Amino acid sequence: MKTRTSILAVTAIVVVGVAWYLFRPDALVISKTVSEPFPAEEHAMSATEQSAMAVSEPMKLTSGRFHKNAHDTRGRATIYRLADGRRVLRLTEFATSNGPDVRVYLVGAGDVQDEAAAKQAGFVDLGALKGNRGDQNYDVPAGLDLSTYRAVSIWCRRFSVNFGAAPLAETM
Repeated sequence: MKTRTSILAVTAIVVVGVAWYLFRPDALVISKTVSEPFPAEEHAMSATEQSAMAVSEPMKLTSGRFHKNAHDTRGRATIYRLADGRRVLRLTEFATSNGPDVRVYLVGAGDVQDEAAAKQAGFVDLGALKGNRGDQNYDVPAGLDLSTYRAVSIWCRRFSVNFGAAPLAETM
């Protein structure tokens, strides 16, 4: 009888541990706020360096507002070209739910209302969501055709769920 009780107890502990790992219920109630500066501000130049070089302003290439899909998601997604030629996706006034393995995707569709549309259209993974609230930056791969990838999706990779999306429109 004690052996059976011990086996049941160990099994229950393993099941709870696996369930905790898979579903991360703590992530649903814990918020992480990020406040990254705009990338161009990170490499401040001295006044002498600025006068010696013609410093060009970052150019806004495309932008859009997030809408809710599986979770309430708000804020703006904007892709900028920086003075050094790099492109960066910047999320501002951003807020969404937290969850396990949440990623930032550029999606090859005009908008992403459901999971099937994102999977069918194709996507580029820009990395793990840094925080579920606040301003944050993600590098856009060089050479990526922004006319093909026209929406940003906040995606839970573990459960294939689109938290929210921002259709991007050219601002030039």
